[in-house]
Amino acid sequence: MDDNTFIPVFNNSQPYTLGVELEFQLVDCHTLDLVPRVNTILDKLVPQGSDRIVPEFLQSIIELQTGVCHSVNEVATDLSQMIHLVEDVARSEGCYLYSTSLHPFADPATQLLSRGERYQRIMDELQQVGRQFIAQGMHVHVGMPDGDTAIRVCDMMQPYLPLFLALSSSSPFFCGQDTGFQSYRTKLFEALPLAGIVGYLKSWQGYTEEVASLYAHQAITGIKDLWWDIRPSPEFGTVEIRICDLPSRFYSILGLTAAIQAFVVYLTEKKVSSRPASLQLLKYNKWQAARHGINGRFVDMYHLFGGADLTLGQAADKLFHLIHPVTERLRSTCYVQELYKILEQGTGADQQRRLVGPEKKQFKEMIISLRNDYWLRE
Repeated sequence: MDDNTFIPVFNNSQPYTLGVELEFQLVDCHTLDLVPRVNTILDKLVPQGSDRIVPEFLQSIIELQTGVCHSVNEVATDLSQMIHLVEDVARSEGCYLYSTSLHPFADPATQLLSRGERYQRIMDELQQVGRQFIAQGMHVHVGMPDGDTAIRVCDMMQPYLPLFLALSSSSPFFCGQDTGFQSYRTKLFEALPLAGIVGYLKSWQGYTEEVASLYAHQAITGIKDLWWDIRPSPEFGTVEIRICDLPSRFYSILGLTAAIQAFVVYLTEKKVSSRPASLQLLKYNKWQAARHGINGRFVDMYHLFGGADLTLGQAADKLFHLIHPVTERLRSTCYVQELYKILEQGTGADQQRRLVGPEKKQFKEMIISLRNDYWLRE
């Protein structure tokens, strides 16, 4: 193969299997500020730790990855065991795991870069943009039978990704300020090269041609440089949904996982040909989700919900009804039911604003409260 040629191969996987990746903040037990302790935690996790507990871009972030799971029940068990394991070790190092997509008052300038050539290369390129990037997210992999199916699901799902962003939104504060956004992480992330909306790919061949061109022009060194909101993951044989903030509650994480899996199943089995969507409306819907959360407006471009203009909350409700036969079949309806609480009570971002209060001075109390609520269903 020519050195300037890169053609990814899709490793087919069992359809609809799941993998979930969560990026947690490490906060000091006393100051509740971010602390760079990922390396000492990982050292203590050997040998019971695994390559599924890994460092991230900054030393104040730790990523937990499930194995290949066949149901949301398996995801719940896998994540619960890992979180408790890592939390016990983190406590011994004087810190906690914290689950939102932006720390409310941490200073980006004080964060330490994780070790590794790739992270250093990225920071050298990103400069000030990279120094601001202290964001965490949630990624969901769903198994696909082949590359063409994966790309069709990516194309069809992209107009509906803002629903999952709105439901997961948990990043209203940055550097001690209320940003006015439900997901300010989204705006930080979009400053990265090759991040966000990907556009219409049409087929596996169209995807490989795009990737090969980027590689030939040295725009990327590999697939990991494509920070798209949704992308195929050829190595694992999955579609990877990357748009979500990290929810503040464990059962919201599981609810989103269940809804994403069921929607992928619905789109795969429906076998409707994908078609290009308006790039401007894609941007508009995503802005509405990042800015206003479930209260933002949503344009139903593929008319799955009748084509009416709705709020993102109303569209999410219609999505839950659309995928209900699938969740019943997958025995995951109970997890999706947790998402109705978001429609009724507000998002993680809404909860944070209520806890902080109008003076915006209760950040530490907010962190403690959210940690205490993490495992609660109510």
